[in-house]
Amino acid sequence: MAISRRTALRASIVSGTGLLFGGAATAAAAAPLAPVHAPDADAALKLLKQGNRRWRRFEQKHPNEGARRRGQVLSGQNPFALVLGCADSRVPAELVFDRGLGDLFSIRSAGQVLDESVLGSISYGVEHLHIPLIVVLGHAGCGAVTAAVETHRGGELPEGHIGYLVEQILPVVDATPDDGEDFVDACVSANALHIAETLRFDPDLVGHVDSGELRVVAARYELDSSEVRFLD
Repeated sequence: MAISRRTALRASIVSGTGLLFGGAATAAAAAPLAPVHAPDADAALKLLKQGNRRWRRFEQKHPNEGARRRGQVLSGQNPFALVLGCADSRVPAELVFDRGLGDLFSIRSAGQVLDESVLGSISYGVEHLHIPLIVVLGHAGCGAVTAAVETHRGGELPEGHIGYLVEQILPVVDATPDDGEDFVDACVSANALHIAETLRFDPDLVGHVDSGELRVVAARYELDSSEVRFLD
């Protein structure tokens, strides 16, 4: 009987997985995933601040990147914080907070825009991974926020998917006082604060927030100083 190309490919992947990771899986069983690093939001926030301090000072420790950690995370994940950041390539959460594998549940979208996919990912992190802290991380010079400011000031709304992003940010821009040169900067902070507040009252999350199991904070990353500034 002839075997389809798809069936053969699936069989080779399964076989290859066993060959490649069989030893690692055994190591993972011997070294289960480490306990929660941060049992509550305060401890999680402290770890993030410490990591960003190391990053700013070029004193990174690159934790949880070695062979043992790679074996541990085969058996599951236990991140201590969720970071909703921008898709901008200059602001990777694991680098700016000096963390490693399994530490952060990272979700990224341009301008931290919330849609069903992003919200579903956040809900999963909170409900199934029991993450105690969400950080909404904006950043200086955000292109998505800048595009919304340009539209606010009379420019044409971009077409297609980019237009969707701008439309989601535009209400925040419209509600922010236009102070001239620093307007984009002000809108970056306002956008992060608005998204954090939206998440606090999201139907999937509000119960966790009200019970004290979950904390949601807004922050921004400064490109020039490499500092994460927490806004609330």
